[in-house]
Amino acid sequence: MAVKIRLRRMGAKKAPFYRIVVADSRYPRDGRFIEELGYYNPLVSPAEVRLDDEKARQWIKNGAQPTETVRDILKKQGVIN
Repeated sequence: MAVKIRLRRMGAKKAPFYRIVVADSRYPRDGRFIEELGYYNPLVSPAEVRLDDEKARQWIKNGAQPTETVRDILKKQGVIN
């Protein structure tokens, strides 16, 4: 089972915000997920991010692979180098 840390799109049309979730890579983008780690709102300036750092580190330690966008968010939050 390939586990990914990725964004799950929420919100209205043309007003998205995203939840950062851990999901099996075989599930659809907005489908079933294992755990929610936080959220990301790109519409406010600066972009608002709330993230449970400890849970994110634990999932990465256990082998979860972040997507490119989530990897950038984690780097900005100081979770990964």
